[in-house]
Amino acid sequence: MNRVMDEADIARATRRIAHEIVERNRGIGDVILVGILTRGVPLAERIRAELANIEDVAVDVGSLDIGLYRDDLASRPAPVIGKTAMPGAIDGRTVVLVDDVLFTGRTIRAALDALSDLGRPARIQLAVLADRGHRELPIRADYVGKNLPTAEKERVTVHLADIDGDEGVWIEEAP
Repeated sequence: MNRVMDEADIARATRRIAHEIVERNRGIGDVILVGILTRGVPLAERIRAELANIEDVAVDVGSLDIGLYRDDLASRPAPVIGKTAMPGAIDGRTVVLVDDVLFTGRTIRAALDALSDLGRPARIQLAVLADRGHRELPIRADYVGKNLPTAEKERVTVHLADIDGDEGVWIEEAP
């Protein structure tokens, strides 16, 4: 395993993403962060903390489970369903979807389908800690912590202290 980001790198990336969110949206008045389960949620919380430092405003954070929206349900074990929780309506707001790794784009497509069942945001943006390329769908992130050129046979693993006890991003050969 090759470590490509440590705790300090992740902190810098979330800080930079928060600044970019403020700049692109000219403030954060109508912004809601929505973390995709599992690691997108603590990343969204970290971005919220950075936004509070920058703008002195508490941004709403929601969590989104996309398990039943995946397009590969028939070829996978039955999904363990997590909790989708929104702090309020998303209608007319700017939703920033937050996830750990962007790869094929299929997770984000599922998240877009799930969000459409919850309401009609004014716009949806995407923030990811790591973008590894190899898209199968025409999806790109608006905010990227780090671009990681990888081979398709490699795996990108993200650990966050909130969930995993340690912190970092690794590239490894897939089994």
